[in-house]
Amino acid sequence: MMSFSPRVFSGIKPSGDLHLGNYLGAIRRFVPLQDTHETIYCVVDMHAITVWQDPEDLKRWTYEIAAAYIAAGVDPKRSIIFNQSQVVEHAELSWIFNCVARMGWMARMTQFKDKAGENSEQVSLGLFAYPSLMAADILLYKATGVPVGDDQKQHLELTRDIAKKFNHDFKKQIKALGVKGDFFPITETLATGPAMRVKSLKDGSKKMSKSDASDLSTIYMMDDADLIAKKIKRATTDADALPSEAAGLEGRLEAENLVGIFAALSNRTVEDVLGEFGGQGWGVFKPALAELAVTKLAPIAEEMKRLVADRGEMDTILRDGAERARAIAQPIMADVRNIVGFVR
Repeated sequence: MMSFSPRVFSGIKPSGDLHLGNYLGAIRRFVPLQDTHETIYCVVDMHAITVWQDPEDLKRWTYEIAAAYIAAGVDPKRSIIFNQSQVVEHAELSWIFNCVARMGWMARMTQFKDKAGENSEQVSLGLFAYPSLMAADILLYKATGVPVGDDQKQHLELTRDIAKKFNHDFKKQIKALGVKGDFFPITETLATGPAMRVKSLKDGSKKMSKSDASDLSTIYMMDDADLIAKKIKRATTDADALPSEAAGLEGRLEAENLVGIFAALSNRTVEDVLGEFGGQGWGVFKPALAELAVTKLAPIAEEMKRLVADRGEMDTILRDGAERARAIAQPIMADVRNIVGFVR
């Protein structure tokens, strides 16, 4: 069987301002993978336009996500950082995968059902078919692992199904190419520690979101130190002191969220945090959390602002990343064209 080099692909969609949930749930997890894998981190701007995006906002958010990667510790020399639309092979392989995937597979995608709702006849074809593009993003680089959250596991399963069907349908042509075994890897989910599912600071039953009605509910990655501290100190809590064990957080959604944020930002367990703060009130815990958040997040915000303001530096990083990505993608795509029978 063909062996594949350990390679990671992941991407974030530029469809809004980055917030703490994006950082703790995804971006922070990208950094340590640089020590164990070849890492490719993309700003998936082609995915963003499955729903309407103002073109100027799309450009701004693309730069912000790339800046967030770097500010959080992703090294553009060690990792490949680029925006998806600069590598046209993503779109080409996506079309081929549209012809490999089955309509029934796409129709079962719960995220499409959630986003389309009762208006499925009016949404873009891209929104329905974008899991094929996601599969192309990953398999264009023969990525062996993807650090995904629970909300993307179904899409990774689809990627695996597409890879298996391509490998099966074109088995003869793959062998004729001199490949022993599968052409595409069966990509695995990477275990990079528990992903923090950050909730609204005003309502622990809802996830942190840019669409929340209250500006105080969401910590954005470009918030300054004063604003970060203000939002945490005004976060909704209950009247009870913190418990000494995690079981005591059951049913206390806001308390569970704030303790979880503290644990994630300090790289500690919830049990460890409660061992320190159990029995104490919010007047002690909130200032400690605010100080921790400012210490961890404010430097990232400042570096993001510096990078976003320097479009020349960001364009150089993205162009360099795209060139390095194409160097991997083009020979793989040339083999795919040969396998499916395209005349070159």
